[in-house]
Order: sequence, then C-alpha cells, then structure tokens
Amino acid sequence: MSGRRSIMSDSLKTEIAKELGVYETVRGGGWGEVSSRDCGNIVKKAIEIAERSVGAQ
Repeated sequence: MSGRRSIMSDSLKTEIAKELGVYETVRGGGWGEVSSRDCGNIVKKAIEIAERSVGAQ
C-alpha cells in the first residue's frame, strides 16, 4: 500500500464511479482495476463538482 493520502473521499469516488458506469469494475476488483482513462474521467468530474461548489459560495 502506498503512503499517499487520498484527497477525494471514498464516498465521492464511489458516487462518481456509479455516475460514470465504472462502479461494477470497482466493486469487482477494486480501484486498481479501473482504467487510466476512467480514472481521468473521475478526476475531471470531481474537479467540476469542486468548481461548482466554490462558485456557489
């Protein structure tokens, strides 16, 4: 296991994975089984959510 700390909460990652249709991959094999492309899409979506959150303040 890496010593890196996760910035995104597991619940946010799971919510986004469900929205993008990759949750079954996560559920079946863990986050390590998610493709780089899908991980990138998860990060993009998280950034969009964060920007909307900051913009709403």
